[in-house]
Amino acid sequence: MQLFVNDLTVIDFSYCCEQRGIVGESWIVDVLLEGELNEMSMVLDFGVVKKQIKAIIDEAVDHKLLLPMKSSMISVEQSTTQEDSEYVDVVSERGSYFLQSPTQAFAKLPTKKIDIASVTDFLLKIIKAELPENVSGLTIVLREEVIDTDYYHYTHGLKLHDGNCQRIAHGHRSKIQLFKNDQRDSTLEKQWCDRWQDIYIASEGDRIEKSDIQLSNSALRQLTDKHEYFSYFAPQGRFDIAVPADVLDVVDCDSTVELLADFICRQLKKTNPDDAIKVIAYEGVQKGAIAYD
Repeated sequence: MQLFVNDLTVIDFSYCCEQRGIVGESWIVDVLLEGELNEMSMVLDFGVVKKQIKAIIDEAVDHKLLLPMKSSMISVEQSTTQEDSEYVDVVSERGSYFLQSPTQAFAKLPTKKIDIASVTDFLLKIIKAELPENVSGLTIVLREEVIDTDYYHYTHGLKLHDGNCQRIAHGHRSKIQLFKNDQRDSTLEKQWCDRWQDIYIASEGDRIEKSDIQLSNSALRQLTDKHEYFSYFAPQGRFDIAVPADVLDVVDCDSTVELLADFICRQLKKTNPDDAIKVIAYEGVQKGAIAYD
């Protein structure tokens, strides 16, 4: 007997890529279970699937930075300044990123490359260990949202969030809809998606001086005049990141989807002062905010 749950959850995360650097991503999760019926004539109660399996997936990878530990681009060591925190150095073809975060903000995968196959294998092993004996088979399908327009990948962190969004390097794959005088403008959409493709979005209020950043000794030796520095304290601990300027966009607000929608609206209004502007900004899949002027 088989039991399936489509659209069980969406995982929003960032991952390290040798070519693209740190990339924000959003994947939809479908689950298929196979096994004998239990004493309730079920393979597994839907409530358990939706709650327990979702919780396992969230704990493993959601709102984390996924690290391919077999890749030479990654270096991880214990922080010398913050308890239960780690330094992570990421040296990619696109640029070098250096972080300090609480350990729970990272997911370490025993692979050379982060992709759907490697994350699926990682999750299968974790979930199978928690399933009852009557469940003999488990299939997980990770898939991107089908988007027939332009979209972008971004990474950020929200210092005021009391959940996992506070982690300084998690992200999303998002579409956007922009309207000028009630007419959708695909040219403007492409311009913003090009601007924010594989971007790190930081808040000006989180900027610090180089002398105040907390990173590994190796990272401090590799910093260049192209790096910019951001840090904040949140409920989970202290977060630091150094990002090259050419993969960075610094906004004058926090990077909640509401304020990002407003930020885009304000920028478009500056160049189109006589037009009515409407912005529908998405944060991952099927959620977002609307701003207009």
